[in-house]
This record gives sequence, structure tokens and C-alpha cells, in this order.
Amino acid sequence: MKPRIGVLTSGGDCPGLNAVLRGVVLAAEKLGWEVLGFRDGFEGLLPPGDHVILDRQSINGIMALGGTMIGTTNRGHFVAKVGAGERTIVPPEIIEHSRQVLNEAGVKTLIIIGGDGSMVTAQQLQEAGINCIGVPKTIDNDLEATAMTFGFDSAVATVMDALDRLHTSAMSHKRVMVVEVMGRHAGWIALHGGIAGGADVILIPEIPFDYESARRRMANSGWEESAKSWRVRSPSALVRRRAVACLDICSAVVRRPPSIEFSVHVLA
Repeated sequence: MKPRIGVLTSGGDCPGLNAVLRGVVLAAEKLGWEVLGFRDGFEGLLPPGDHVILDRQSINGIMALGGTMIGTTNRGHFVAKVGAGERTIVPPEIIEHSRQVLNEAGVKTLIIIGGDGSMVTAQQLQEAGINCIGVPKTIDNDLEATAMTFGFDSAVATVMDALDRLHTSAMSHKRVMVVEVMGRHAGWIALHGGIAGGADVILIPEIPFDYESARRRMANSGWEESAKSWRVRSPSALVRRRAVACLDICSAVVRRPPSIEFSVHVLA
């Protein structure tokens, strides 16, 4: 029997997951190993085990496909991170059930493709004696000791494309645009996307700011009158509060003449 390794995708999906799975399978094939893909993230480790053999034939043509061919989830029995700096403990019996499934399947090592929450779970499995290898996957690019995560580049490209389109709308309507992007407590998407997309002001959680400082920046851009009485026309009070708190937002302030309206666009 060939040596077996397992692989799973956990957390939110992002571009590049199928490419990583393909890379794992092709690398294992060169070493003479067999790959078991566990479906729907860590949940596939629960008895009786939900897995499928991944080989060259099964991964044929998946490079260009979005999502993940073996499924994923950010809920369930293994959720170990509930907020910034917060973590919960995966119940010992759940970890033991996972160990039994892996042993029965003959899996010696588990490759986990996931973000910060998935890596917290992986660490607990590793500490329990289950060999784990983490592959950094998150559009937020917020994993320590990682230069760039899978999914981040595509997220930045999406923001850049949106800003390119909004510049022309802002010019046509003489309107200031605020683009809120994802990233939670990390401003990497806002920073890289804002620079690439030509934003005049970029607001990130790592650098404290207030509306007054943003107003002064806008006034210095050459349209003092509109900066004196600027207003936010947003879809809801929640968006206004999030904008004030600077949670996950990139403010793309386009320089326009006075009498400019201010609108909010959310990229989900």
C-alpha cells in the first residue's frame, strides 16, 4: 500500500484553492504517495470519515475553476477562532475521533489549506500528536510569518478593477467615492488595492484616523468648499458606523470640484 497523506480546505473559499489541491496531488504522485481529500473542511474528519481519493485524473481541468472541489466550511465542530485574538478549544473527543478516522484511513500527515482560524485548529491537532502541514489561504493576507497568502493577489486585483471603474463614474457625476473592502482587522487589501487603483486616501485599521483628518486631506486636494460640508449618503447606519470606526475600509477619495456628493460602495 502506498503511503497516504490527507488534504482539506477549510474556512471561506477564495481563488487558488483548486490550484493548491492540484499541486499537492502532482507532488505526491512524484513521491509515490496517495492523496485523500477530506470533504467540507475538518468536518470530513468526523466518523465515519468523508473522503475521496485524489489522483491525476480527478484533478484534470480544475486549475481554472473557482471554489474548491472537495468543499469547505467555516462552521461546525472544529471552529477554534471566534474573533480577533480570541480562540476556543476544540473538544478533546472531537480531536480523538479525527485521529481514529485518520488512522483507519492510513493517513500519516494532514495538509490543511486555510486561514487564521483554520491554522488555530491545525495547531491544536498538531499539539495532540496529529502531523499537520499548513498552507496559508486567505484573501486578508493576515497570517504571521507569511509574505503572501493564496487568494490575496486576486482580491487586490478585484479592488483595483472596481476602483478603475469608479474613477470614471466619480468624474461623470462629480462625486466622491468610498470603497469598503474586506480584510477585517488587517488593511492589506485596502492598502495594496488602494495604491494599485489610484485612491487618494487609504484608511486602514492599523493607522488611527478620524473624519476631521480625512476632511483636511480632502481640503488640501483643492476643493475646500465641499470639504467644509461633506456628508455621507450611505445605505444604512451600520455602514456609517463601520466607516467611522475604519473597520475593513479603504476610502478612495477622488479629487473633484466643489459641490461633490459622497457615496459608499461595499465590495463583498
